Amino acid sequence: MTSARRKSYGVKGAPYAFLIPATVLFLVFFALPIGYAVWLSFRKVHVSGLGLGKGARDEVWAGLSNYTAALHDSELLHGALRVLGYGCIVVPVMLGLALLFALMLDSDKVRFTPFTRLAIFLPYAIPGVVAAMLWGFLYLPDVSPFYYLLEKFGLPQPDLLDGGPLYLALSNIAVWGGTGFNMIVIYTALQAIPAEVYEAAKLDGATPRQVALKIKIPMVAPSLVLTFFFSIIATLQVYNEPTTLKPLTNSVSTTWSPLMKVYRDAFGTNDIYAAAAQAVIIALATLLLSFGFLRAANRRQKQEAAR
Repeated sequence: MTSARRKSYGVKGAPYAFLIPATVLFLVFFALPIGYAVWLSFRKVHVSGLGLGKGARDEVWAGLSNYTAALHDSELLHGALRVLGYGCIVVPVMLGLALLFALMLDSDKVRFTPFTRLAIFLPYAIPGVVAAMLWGFLYLPDVSPFYYLLEKFGLPQPDLLDGGPLYLALSNIAVWGGTGFNMIVIYTALQAIPAEVYEAAKLDGATPRQVALKIKIPMVAPSLVLTFFFSIIATLQVYNEPTTLKPLTNSVSTTWSPLMKVYRDAFGTNDIYAAAAQAVIIALATLLLSFGFLRAANRRQKQEAAR
């Protein structure tokens, strides 16, 4: 009887044993750093005397002063506005192309579907820093073959790394690298639609365009919501592209995006406490925007289901 109980407990406890490594990694490399960053955001350095000698610099409680300073920081606000403009270009273009490619690949008229699907997805497999560096050199007039062709045909040669075109240059890198992933998510959802639905639509005389607009797109709406959710998070955390292009142009400052501002304050000016508060604010803003979007999307789905 005792042996049977031990075997039963061993079987029931097996899942928890498998979860232990993942739980430990989560706590050590995710939860603990987050907790430490929150702790630092409420601290500051107090300098007593002339700042000379042992004990002249002490870490003391700062309360909400770091958060107040971050919310009134014009550089952080301007960086958030730049990211907002960047996201208004990236998100709709990237998801629009992903949906278009997914619908094209799901069509019976498209040939070489596996090769085409791999070709569209391949840019996502390239690391973001490598992609940004590749496109950065293509944007430089001295080394880019595109500028050489424009010069040959006597066409204007805009500077894509200066002023307003910089947003298009950065957005192009993100769209080129992220469209393939979102396309795979939407295409997988399209493949899960039962064939009987299409057959019924054809019997009713629906054209391919009507099938795409009236059947396919509404049925993959959850996948569109998911990809939009991921895109929002990735946009708010943009860092690789502007940081990689920064050595190539003077238009990208060290505070172009909020995360670049956090990095500059943490490792440039060595104000780790202010950087921690800014990082917490960015994380909370990302959480609130994502949660608000998911809640609005779920509410709309419930309203449509009720109809």
